[in-house]
Amino acid sequence: MESIKSTVRKMAGSVDLDHQYQLLLEKVMMDARIDRFRQDHPEINGRTWRKALPKLVEFMEGSDHCATCPGLENCPNLVKGHEPVLTVDKGTVEIVYRACPLKVKADREKRQRALIGSLYIPNDVLRATFKTIEKNDLGRIDALEAAGRFVQNYLQNPKETKGLYMHGPFGVGKTFIMGAVLNALAEAGVESMMVYAPDFFRDLKSAIEDQTLNEKLDYIKTVPILVFDDIGAESMSPWIRDEILGSILQRRMMDKLPTLYTSNFDYDELEDHLAYSNKSGTEYVKAKRIMERIRYLTINVRVNGKNRRA
Repeated sequence: MESIKSTVRKMAGSVDLDHQYQLLLEKVMMDARIDRFRQDHPEINGRTWRKALPKLVEFMEGSDHCATCPGLENCPNLVKGHEPVLTVDKGTVEIVYRACPLKVKADREKRQRALIGSLYIPNDVLRATFKTIEKNDLGRIDALEAAGRFVQNYLQNPKETKGLYMHGPFGVGKTFIMGAVLNALAEAGVESMMVYAPDFFRDLKSAIEDQTLNEKLDYIKTVPILVFDDIGAESMSPWIRDEILGSILQRRMMDKLPTLYTSNFDYDELEDHLAYSNKSGTEYVKAKRIMERIRYLTINVRVNGKNRRA
């Protein structure tokens, strides 16, 4: 079939414009998509169809583009990422645009990304899902099951769900499992934040100078789901342990907001890490106070498996 646009251009130079217009209308009405719409609306008369010709042409052109979709980024339709739909409004034929499946998917992913805040976390981690994570490694089966249970329990009863403390060797996929947890929650509209603990604690010192410390801490304290990634890898100081980590955990405990962790240390090893600093030596009592909150409010999950960084 000759291009509709080409036919319209020819009409523009014709002396018998009315005749050419009628021929184009007849041609358009032979289109199977238009014919189905016409059969669904027998109340529309010939004059109305004639008046609607520009909309019918636009519909056909847009539908043809969708049939040979070049991808969302290259969409040539009048409204990018949308497909045309014919409708009847008050006795006249109208055209509306609805988001195509690619646009719907892209918008959903964008909304999910907006729900997952992060600091110093690689993008591939933030794209992890339970579908994309490798499940053949038996060392991670228990961790994946625990992660799935956490998501299910949180969605059913967020205020009574404990966080997760995932610990194990380097490179076994602890952070990716957390990324999958956050994406699963984002699909349900749950906001979250994941921070790489060493960089986060280090950069809080500069936040004092630019006077943004309280603003950053307020968000971390109150975000519905918080993940501390690689806790224990930071350089510990009394200020980080007591004033920062302690205050964050205290507020989140009071508000019943789950906090999740990944670490190379188990509970006891993290307690030793929290107890020692270059400036103050060993302070086990203060470390135990922090660890009581972490132990009480998390489920201990050991993650094994092959090192994927090797």
